Amino acid sequence: MIVRRLTIAVAFALAALSNEAHAAGGAYQVDTADVGDPGDCKVESWVSSSSNHDLIASTSPTCVLGFPKPFEKPVEASVQIQRTRFDDAWGTNFTPKLKTNLIQPSIGHWGLAVSAQASYDGITGENTSLAATLPATLRLSNVVRINLNAGILNDRIAKQNYFTYGAGLDWRTPDNVWTLTGEVFGQLGAPQDARSLVQPRVQAGLRWRPVDEFNVDLIYGRNIAGENANWITLATTVRFGVGK
Repeated sequence: MIVRRLTIAVAFALAALSNEAHAAGGAYQVDTADVGDPGDCKVESWVSSSSNHDLIASTSPTCVLGFPKPFEKPVEASVQIQRTRFDDAWGTNFTPKLKTNLIQPSIGHWGLAVSAQASYDGITGENTSLAATLPATLRLSNVVRINLNAGILNDRIAKQNYFTYGAGLDWRTPDNVWTLTGEVFGQLGAPQDARSLVQPRVQAGLRWRPVDEFNVDLIYGRNIAGENANWITLATTVRFGVGK
């Protein structure tokens, strides 16, 4: 029972780590080093259902903010609003996040960003987790890029710190209508009686983007919440500009 409760607590924390990724959509875990221009906004929404009847439903409004000197780098601000069901236990989480680019990615050169986020229980208001991530992106060409993530997760419910990691590949068609994404991610540092929490998690998905302002993703995942279950995710993104 203790192991199961710990698994559920970490599953909620991991669900809060569904960082939006410009490459493929908020349902993907591996983030990119890209940050848009000030005024770029979008709303990402997704529903994930597992073979063991767990559920994650999220929406994440996001906008890029501009700042005057001396800090002139755009900052991406978002808040993820999430409803989850793990082992028949329902939860609601709010996860604000800030991200800024340190080195702009380009073809043949790595880019680097930094992000920080905090997750809160929507019922009690309790701060359930804190996380910081360094996303790195290497563009191999105009249509292929590699994303690597390294970070720290402080699970305040389980009173446990984890090292988080991720690696992903995006490959799109030249017209940007179709994108194939694969990723592996996970965490290290689980106690000995909860080793399933450090088993790698994988996802692969296909994006259809008929117009620049909208896309839909269909994603298959394995073990994305530490449950050794299969997951299917349907995600959408709507983009728009503010003040442009």
